[in-house]
Amino acid sequence: MSDRRKIYLFVHVIWIVHQQQKLLVKPVRTILFADIRKRAEERGIKILAVNGVEDHMHCILQLHPAQNLLQVAKSIKTESSQWLNENKLLSTAFEWEEEYAAYSVSPSAVNQVIDYINKQEDHHKTKTLEKELEVFEKLNLPG
Repeated sequence: MSDRRKIYLFVHVIWIVHQQQKLLVKPVRTILFADIRKRAEERGIKILAVNGVEDHMHCILQLHPAQNLLQVAKSIKTESSQWLNENKLLSTAFEWEEEYAAYSVSPSAVNQVIDYINKQEDHHKTKTLEKELEVFEKLNLPG
């Protein structure tokens, strides 16, 4: 075995706006996603892609072996909602749903997932969040 062992941990995470409210309009998303990337980088979190639509957000993370998915996801969720509320970019208080979805991604599929995330607006012209999540459940659950 080679002395250069590499560990690749890729995770596709989806956060949903509380009660699926359509609060993340395009101008807000643009600023929010830039802030999420900046804060993540400062904390050693590698985000390969982040995008979404009015009621939810997708992100693909490359985790370091010492990073804990629960802690990383919670920090992104907490910091982003606090940032939105502190900067008063919305007319109402913002919060994410408590739960989120997370799917492991094979290294061979990373570019495909990045492309999928980057095309969220086009994708959701014809598909609802519920339909999208149904597809993920069918693709990712064994049996």
